Parts: sequence; structure tokens; C-alpha cells
Amino acid sequence: MKVWIIMAAGLAAVTGAAGLLFAQADLDLPNATGDPVAGAQLYAENCASCHGANLEGQADWRSPGPDGRLPAPPHDETGHTWHHGDAMIFAYTKQGGAETMKAAGVDDFDSGMPAFGDILSDQEIWDIMAFLKSTWPDRVRDVQAARTASES
Repeated sequence: MKVWIIMAAGLAAVTGAAGLLFAQADLDLPNATGDPVAGAQLYAENCASCHGANLEGQADWRSPGPDGRLPAPPHDETGHTWHHGDAMIFAYTKQGGAETMKAAGVDDFDSGMPAFGDILSDQEIWDIMAFLKSTWPDRVRDVQAARTASES
């Protein structure tokens, strides 16, 4: 229970701080677009080893493992990625989970998500995000788009 409370508080803080994080990345959220075809290849090369070749995530992704970390969640509509706006998803990918949470004021969040800012360009992150979104049903994309709009 404690893990979920900390995680919920942390993600709420991140969502609130997403605009600040995004400004630090010097990107223009409304104009950020990606190529889902390029993103599919980048996802396979950089994300699938943890999040699954079919976006399915790791088993028991809602329950902490022996190390206390939550397994990698699915990026399909059964996961929670689409519950977040673009700024938060981008920051979490670029800066990694722990750094993103720290920037939002949550210092003790242990995340297995590494930073990809030194591996992927900003455009490549947008491409991966475009790929993920291209797999979601319209209803899910609409909800996620509304979350993105509320970040600005």
C-alpha cells in the first residue's frame, strides 16, 4: 500500500511539474510530432527488452519485485502510459524515472526506468511516443490528448 501511495503522490507531482520539466528541455509541446514508423523501430531497439515486443510490459507490473521496484508497465491500452500527458511521458523517457521524480520534489522514488537522453535524440523520443499512440484505440488517444492539453 505504501508503494502505491508514494507512487500516486509522485506521479501527481510529476504531472504538475511536467510543464517546468518540458520548459527545461527547451521544446515546444504543441508542435512536437513524431514518426510512428521510425518510432516502431526505435521502440524495438531501445524499449522492447523491458516493455515487451508487443507493448505488454513485464509480468505483475503493478506489484513491486523483490528489490522494491515496480516492473516495466505495458505501453498498450492496458497500461497507464496513456494516463499521462506528453510532457510527463517525454520527461520520464529523457531524464529517467528517478530524475524526473526528483525534479518534481520526490527524492526517494526508486525507478527502474533509465534516462535515454544520452541515447535517443528528442526527435527519436517523439517518434517512439508517436508509435505508442498509434497502437492505442481512439478513445484512449482522446483521453491522453486531453491530458496533454491540460499540461499547458
